[in-house]
Amino acid sequence: MEFLSVAHSDVGIRKRTNQDSVLIKEASTDYGKVHLSVICDGMGGLAKGEVASATLIRAFSRWFEETLPFLLYEKRFNDRLDFNELQKSWNQLIAQCNDLIGHYGEACHAPCGTTAAAILMAEGSYYIANVGDSRVYILRRNMRSLTKDQTFVQREVDEGRMTVEEAAVHPQKNVLLQCVGASPVVVPDFYTGSYGPGDVFLLCSDGFRHVISEEEFMNFIRPAELQTEADMKDAAIYCTELNKQRRENDNISVILVKVME
Repeated sequence: MEFLSVAHSDVGIRKRTNQDSVLIKEASTDYGKVHLSVICDGMGGLAKGEVASATLIRAFSRWFEETLPFLLYEKRFNDRLDFNELQKSWNQLIAQCNDLIGHYGEACHAPCGTTAAAILMAEGSYYIANVGDSRVYILRRNMRSLTKDQTFVQREVDEGRMTVEEAAVHPQKNVLLQCVGASPVVVPDFYTGSYGPGDVFLLCSDGFRHVISEEEFMNFIRPAELQTEADMKDAAIYCTELNKQRRENDNISVILVKVME
């Protein structure tokens, strides 16, 4: 299978710097095309959030080039990429970056950190790592989140102390339970599943999704009609500009990936 992919990132209407970072990597292998997309939403004083997100993005880029081939060829299980080995590798990468970013923030007297939403697609299976509240969605007949936010309000909803409606307007709705660089220990959530032709994956920072509903995203993106990367770029830009018109205050970043025959 082939992949079409685009990324779009905008500083938005209020912030002076764009603290989001994005990554798309793709390679041809003996096992077909493999694709990696990552979105990181940085946070921190003195514009250090952009350093945090860029640090993690660079680490994922190096991992794709240096470590993934070893996992893909040497660490297979039942003739497939071993999800357990992948989790170990990503845990190590994130832990190293957590220490690196944390020490950098301490040295600058400006604590900083970043979310991380990463998806690796290979041999008909997707593998996701998530820290924080950036998200990965799949768009088929509807739009469904494949990740769960690591936030205070999501925990309260999960434990029955808050409704989804209350969480959407709660003053602590953006409080993260952990992020890379600002937590003593980071525990990513991992997810896996299968993909096929026609599936569209959307990765975004939280600024992309606050003021547009999932139903609107389906109407604006029209996943079944996306045939070129130019179509996908137009959809990404349209949604970004709509966010700005609706006065979204955060940085706005999105990656779209469509699976083709």
